[in-house]
Amino acid sequence: MLRRAVWAFAIVATSLPSLSVFGQKAGRGTSPSDSALATELTAGEADNEPFRRQLLGRPEWNLGFTTLHIGAGLLLDVIAYSQDSASKKQFPKLNPEFKLRDFRFLLGGRFKSKRPFTWQAGIMYDAAASKWRVRQTGLMIAVPEINSHFFIGRAKEGFSLNKVMVGYDGWSMERLPFTDATVPLLADGIKWLGYVPTSHLFWNLGAFMDAFSEGQSFSSYNYQIVARSGWVPLAGEKSGRLLEMAMNFRIGDANKDSLQLRSKPEAFPAPYFIDTGKLPARSALAFGPELYYRPGRLLLGGEYYWQRVSSPQAGNPWFHGGEAVVSWATTGETRPYNLAGNYFTELSPDSTVVQGGPGAWAPLVKFSYSNLTDGPIQGGIFWRVTPMINWYLTDNVRLEFAYGYGVLTRFGTKGATQFFQSRIQMRL
Repeated sequence: MLRRAVWAFAIVATSLPSLSVFGQKAGRGTSPSDSALATELTAGEADNEPFRRQLLGRPEWNLGFTTLHIGAGLLLDVIAYSQDSASKKQFPKLNPEFKLRDFRFLLGGRFKSKRPFTWQAGIMYDAAASKWRVRQTGLMIAVPEINSHFFIGRAKEGFSLNKVMVGYDGWSMERLPFTDATVPLLADGIKWLGYVPTSHLFWNLGAFMDAFSEGQSFSSYNYQIVARSGWVPLAGEKSGRLLEMAMNFRIGDANKDSLQLRSKPEAFPAPYFIDTGKLPARSALAFGPELYYRPGRLLLGGEYYWQRVSSPQAGNPWFHGGEAVVSWATTGETRPYNLAGNYFTELSPDSTVVQGGPGAWAPLVKFSYSNLTDGPIQGGIFWRVTPMINWYLTDNVRLEFAYGYGVLTRFGTKGATQFFQSRIQMRL
């Protein structure tokens, strides 16, 4: 049944004639001075922006008290490896694989109210566990009088721009391993998001608990407080330039007085490369900066974070890691940025392959580093360099080709692994 649904979705996504409306690109709710800026935010946040719904041609129905739109996404991965002798000792069975990475459905809409009031329900097939999971689901209400949006439900915490972005929009296949290891994918709670246009200051404050998510893979804290605040000083310039600087902070009470920090090597089919195992922990504190600069078609920047785990038994270890990236849209497109939520979204081709154009091409180079080793905790030190090419055939279909060279140091052994990866991404 699942296989039939996946193939049906793939056929629909690849057969859409064009991601335009009557031959024109759909409006993005942008500021008048920069067409690569969006200013509206819905309950789906990065998962379900209004301009993306228009670009992707998602149908929307009027149900009276609310509208309804339906979306979906599909990721399929192919990977092969080449290991040195030390890496083979660390991981004896790294075999080529073709694997379903992600398959999800999104429902959302806008209530018929004077104040912007939106909702979303998301469901995803968890390929690793072979189960359907509830993902970003909740309500968002706008309060323009104080330049704010308030969200209640299940969502990203708001720590790290790279983590806030939906995975389908990322410049590389996977997020940086350090935040995958230390920041839960989702959380249940309330968020206050704000952006002041006159000063270009933004903030994201959130409080979360696990009353409804106990037992989920991301439920590693009883409660957590998260803050992300920054400045976007060049927003609105006609040149398309944008500079984003922010600081992130989070503190959480460890669930069942235990934490396990682990992450895969930016390859979904691969095993966990860095892993602390379960360690006794009362709480964890994390913080760090992010800095991105977008002078038109170029994007460069990165993030770096530190985490202190309150664990007297393990010597209160400190872990740290981050990434740096340089991406260039050779076909001339500018990566959009949402000022209301303060994150980048996916490139949209100026001329799609279906329209007879080249689509959008965006080669990049990324370096990531993660250190989960401190004192008696030998979680591993892993770094990886990843040159890759993204080809956006249309707004619905993207092909990714990546090579990665990674080195893992753990338990006194340093092993090098080469990754040969490809992904097809489809969305409605």
